[in-house]
Amino acid sequence: MADDPAACFLTDAAGRVILRNEAAETRFGKDAVSLHAALGDRVLAPGELLLRLQKQAEIAGAAQQDLPGRASVLRLLVHRAGPGQFFWRAEDLPLHSDLPPPAAAEPAPVVTVGADLEEVPVPILTFGPDGVMRSANLAARELMWNGDTRSAMFHDLFEGLGRPVSEWLADVTAGRHPGGSEVLRLRGEEERFLQITLRRYVEGGRLGALAILNDATRLKTLEAQFAQSQKMQAIGQLAGGIAHDFNNLLTAISGHCDLLLLRHGREDNDFADLEQIRQNANRAASLVGQLLAFSRKQTLNPEVLDLEDVLADLIHLLNRLMVEKVDLSLVHLAREGGRPLGRIRADKRQIEQVLINLVVNARDAMPEGGEVRIETEPVTLTEPLMRDRATVPAGDYTVIRVVDRGIGIPEHQLRQIFEPFFTTKRIGEGTGLGLSMAYGIMKQSGGFIFVDSEVAKGTTFSLYFPVFDGEAGDAKPAEPRRVATRKGEGVVLLVEDEASVRAFAARALTMRGYTVLEAASAEEALARLEDKTLHVDLFVTDVVMPGMDGPAWVRRAHLDRPGVKVIFMSGYADDGLAEDQARVPNSVFLPKPFSLGDLTNTVQSLLG
Repeated sequence: MADDPAACFLTDAAGRVILRNEAAETRFGKDAVSLHAALGDRVLAPGELLLRLQKQAEIAGAAQQDLPGRASVLRLLVHRAGPGQFFWRAEDLPLHSDLPPPAAAEPAPVVTVGADLEEVPVPILTFGPDGVMRSANLAARELMWNGDTRSAMFHDLFEGLGRPVSEWLADVTAGRHPGGSEVLRLRGEEERFLQITLRRYVEGGRLGALAILNDATRLKTLEAQFAQSQKMQAIGQLAGGIAHDFNNLLTAISGHCDLLLLRHGREDNDFADLEQIRQNANRAASLVGQLLAFSRKQTLNPEVLDLEDVLADLIHLLNRLMVEKVDLSLVHLAREGGRPLGRIRADKRQIEQVLINLVVNARDAMPEGGEVRIETEPVTLTEPLMRDRATVPAGDYTVIRVVDRGIGIPEHQLRQIFEPFFTTKRIGEGTGLGLSMAYGIMKQSGGFIFVDSEVAKGTTFSLYFPVFDGEAGDAKPAEPRRVATRKGEGVVLLVEDEASVRAFAARALTMRGYTVLEAASAEEALARLEDKTLHVDLFVTDVVMPGMDGPAWVRRAHLDRPGVKVIFMSGYADDGLAEDQARVPNSVFLPKPFSLGDLTNTVQSLLG
């Protein structure tokens, strides 16, 4: 063995090299610890080939395989050398004269199909240079044709490369391209994708291409979902940023309008115009609220709700939204044992807005008339519910369904139904924000929303609310504010980078008797507080500002003035505000846009 000019190995049953001769080290390198590694550059699937030859040697005592290459044929022989040991000999022989000469350019490595592919549990196809399919093993036939056998061309099977797939095949078989992997669509099936690894091979003197298939449909779907989530996140950030800036503008508009209304009574000629400005500012604030709901950055005031009471109060408003041919019904479906609906923890105003949007959509989906049905039902999930890429944990839920028998939603639109600005209504009839707002409110409230629809048969929206097990006192609703009428006392430090909002807030508080100190930034506020003789009773500060944000400068100011109370203002509830506010004692949150009464009442409630 030492003097054999051919490469020789002695291996164990696992293919590990026990010893090798000098020719083997010269031919395959000194670092080859197994035949699998030594033959990796010559054979596409060396593990399968070596396993097959080894099993033949176990039975017959020896086995042989010729592996054609570019310039020679590698003859691989194996002999049973003892219990659990095998002797391998690899000899290079001259290439047969009828094989094609090597290409002048740098060709791709040539591999050989060194095993019977029929029973290999990997889908494998072979093609000729002209694209004609030569063979398809059982796994490939089951993957593509449910086990049937058929003839096909490469370009008839696959598409989606960006150039003709037959050119890719021709480049690989001619050696102009090394092969590699591409994700292609199975022709005729829009949602079926296969990852195809293509390699050049020679068998019996004939060039061809070996295609190894892998179902990439789930991978492609995940890729599309990830791209969609990135797009939605970008839209959400844009919507939240725009809404935040608009809330500053609307605060200034409605605030200064309130100041003008204080000087103009109902008998004044300008009163009607000012009231129109105020009402339209409120409508704009409602539209901005939908953007914030979609981006899940609105401020919620959660409270413990009994949905039967909520629906009993809301049904009168919903009935007024119905048209002549459309009726509305409310049905409470009882579960076995008569268990009532469980309480939920949510923002009542936002839940009402979700139901109003769904009922109005159901009404519009039945132009010929019909019935909109609202159903409630207590549901217990004994195991997680997985649908529409969401997982609803096991537990007790209160479910509301809004059912119509209208025109329905086509299947291809269902996956877009909760996207912002997507609407099935005609131009001018909808903003496309209603369902995206409903989705945002449900996710922000810890619930789930699903849709089931069939064209010409109707649509059902299902809202899943987790049952709240805590005490009602754990989530008290905010007290309704009343317009302040009495004069206040105290010094207020107002920090707001938006000049128009700062001007309105300062005038409003000054009119109520407070002494107002203004600052355009957190740094300016801290500089004013360096005067130790200055007494301040209340900080009123914006949350998001250039430089230092509101909670940061307040915490620094509290080191020297720990007893000062705080009002945080913001166009939306920033993700980190809840934790920041929790670390600031004696603080409350005032969402923008706010009115003159909202601001003065909040200040009075803190200062007494």
